[in-house]
Amino acid sequence: MAQTLAPRAYVIAPEGANAITLSWSFYDGGLNFSGTVPITGATGVYHVPALSYYRSFSLLGRSANITGLLPYGVGTFSGSVFGTRQQIYRSGLLDLDLRFSINLKGGPAMSAQEFANWKQKALLGASLIVIAPTGQYNPMHLVNWGIHRWAFKPELGYSQRWGNWVLDGYGGVWFYTTNNTFFSKPNPQPQTEKPIGSFEGHLSYDFSKQRCWVSLDGNFWFGGTTSLNGISNPVTRQTSSRIGGTAALPLSKHQTIKVSYSNGTYVRFGGNYQSVSVAWQYLWLGWPKFHPR
Repeated sequence: MAQTLAPRAYVIAPEGANAITLSWSFYDGGLNFSGTVPITGATGVYHVPALSYYRSFSLLGRSANITGLLPYGVGTFSGSVFGTRQQIYRSGLLDLDLRFSINLKGGPAMSAQEFANWKQKALLGASLIVIAPTGQYNPMHLVNWGIHRWAFKPELGYSQRWGNWVLDGYGGVWFYTTNNTFFSKPNPQPQTEKPIGSFEGHLSYDFSKQRCWVSLDGNFWFGGTTSLNGISNPVTRQTSSRIGGTAALPLSKHQTIKVSYSNGTYVRFGGNYQSVSVAWQYLWLGWPKFHPR
């Protein structure tokens, strides 16, 4: 979760904006088993389609929004256990992802008419991501789609525009509750994980005539040392980064296609994989209106 790359996450929208997004993500590369099991050369090839809904609104006169994301995973995972190569297949729901964001400076709540005449300069915002343990989980399985614990990420985000250029920077911390039934032989054990600090940066450019934009994306995260039944494993401390790119192209007044790619650049523990994502988004203003006959 510390490895996400989301350009323009703090750019505001007019009050009452809605968006439904259907996305498909493909991952190929190494896996992180938190150093708790004797598996080497672990890899995975998996697909994650997802459905999300976004809504912007006014809160204390500031632009705010909430997003809900429900992903589903399908994939094959393999690795060597005590020298024997093994492979498994998994499909199921991932955990529900909820994000609340509010602008603190530079972005008051505006109607669509006001927003059309507004020009972004500097924006400062704050957000909170909550991961609910709703995904598929079996403590007797090493590979699960759910993490079987709550996760929270408070974050501050800054966005600055100069003409067609936009620079974004975010900083946040992931906090985790205890997974009381983490995989362990012969019986599941409680696992804890220390907070993970994360930083994210994006430089994007608008092509005004084509109404599209592209961005260069990068991040860095550190921490996350895990403990099983109270015994810490310092090998699991993460210090890694990813780099990638994103392109967004409008198809019509209400529809947009977004394509992104990223790969691990510096990987000490976790994050050594490639990712490709394609998303279709439909946007509209206001709630649907029903006219009785």
